[in-house]
Order: sequence, then structure tokens, then C-alpha cells
Amino acid sequence: MCAVSMREAWESNAEKWIGWARRPGFDSYHQFHGRRFLGIVPAPGRLTIDLGAGEGRLARDLVALGHRVIALDASPSLARACAASPEAIPTLLADAAATPFRAGCADLVVAFMSLQDVDDWEGAIGEAARLLIPGGRFLIAIVHPINSAGTFEGERDDREAPFVIRDSYLVQYRVVEDIERDGMPMTFHSEHRPLESYIAASRTAGFSIDDIREVTVDDPNDRWARIPMFLHIAAVLTR
Repeated sequence: MCAVSMREAWESNAEKWIGWARRPGFDSYHQFHGRRFLGIVPAPGRLTIDLGAGEGRLARDLVALGHRVIALDASPSLARACAASPEAIPTLLADAAATPFRAGCADLVVAFMSLQDVDDWEGAIGEAARLLIPGGRFLIAIVHPINSAGTFEGERDDREAPFVIRDSYLVQYRVVEDIERDGMPMTFHSEHRPLESYIAASRTAGFSIDDIREVTVDDPNDRWARIPMFLHIAAVLTR
């Protein structure tokens, strides 16, 4: 078991992540991922809760679309950054698995690229169910499990490079990835889990899976057009 919690790991890298996430056009969110996710977001309702909002990039876009958003994150630095945005998004420092909100207060809960980064991910899915009204929607974006299980081998610009999974896809394990791009270093902490784990936890919480989308890059000549980078899951609370 890792001695450092996911919460502690992300707090230790918070300032680097804020710089990474807010650099124009730098992260996949701004290149294609955010647009793809917003494409499955329903029209604004009475309340949208952003579980694991990070520095607030999705929350800001949801506000721009007319959503009434309350954001939360377990990292003090990221929660402060989200709250300090010009949109003045209400932001709480809280665990995604134990929020201070009353039951049935929201009609939409989003967990964008956060469930693989939280310590109690099953608890967070259960909490999303508690927060929603019957028929409310839960939208998830995660690193695609096939992505976190393997890697391309060979040179970065080799479009035909083989994608290799050396360990078991079916085993849950911690992933720590150090990346430096254009002089910006970042350490990503997450946990690999097979797709079945997310689906089973969602069903246990009372969700019915409405849609699953495997997200690749826009460029058909990029090798990541062959393997999905991200996974979007749309679920409806049925109980």
C-alpha cells in the first residue's frame, strides 16, 4: 500500500498542475477533451456539483453554459485556485466521498478526470448517488483503463509503434507518471482500475449506464487515434 494518499500527492503537485492546466492550448482538455465531454452534458438544471473540480477548468466552462455550479476538491491549493477564478464559483474543500451537501440537492453531478485520483473512489460514486434526485445524471471522465494499463513503445513520432500491456489489465494498482513537456514538469498520481470496477460500483450505487464513449485525439494520423486515451460514462440514478 502506498504511504502517500492520493490527496497528499495531488496537493504536493498542485501549483505545477495549476500552471499546466491553465497554459492556453497545452493540456488535452483545451485541445479536444473538454469539448468532447461538454458534448454529453445536459442542459442546465437546478444545481450541478463538480466532484474533484481541481483548479476549476470544467466548472468555469459549465458556468459559461448557464449551469449553477458548486465545486469541491480535497486539495486546499486546488480548491483555493478554483474559488479565486473570475467566475467566483462557490468551492468547498471536501472529500468527494463525504460532502456536506444534503441528499437529493442536485440534478447533475460531474466527476471529470477525478475518480482515478481519489482515495475512496467507490465512496465518491456512492456520494454522487446520494446527492442526486431520482433520474439525476452522473457524468464521469477517467483515463481509459486500456491507457493506464499499457504504453506505446518506440519513438514518440512513430505512428505505427506497438501498444504493449506488460502487467495484468485486471489488477488494480497505483500509477505515478513523471512528464516534462516544453520545460514544464508534472507528476500525475492515479490508480489503474479495469472498466468492470467502475461499472460495478456505479450499478451498486443505483446507476444505470446510459452511454459510454471512448475518446481519442482529433488527428487521425496520431498514434493515439488507435487507442482511446479517455473514457466518458453517462449514468442515470434509477432508485
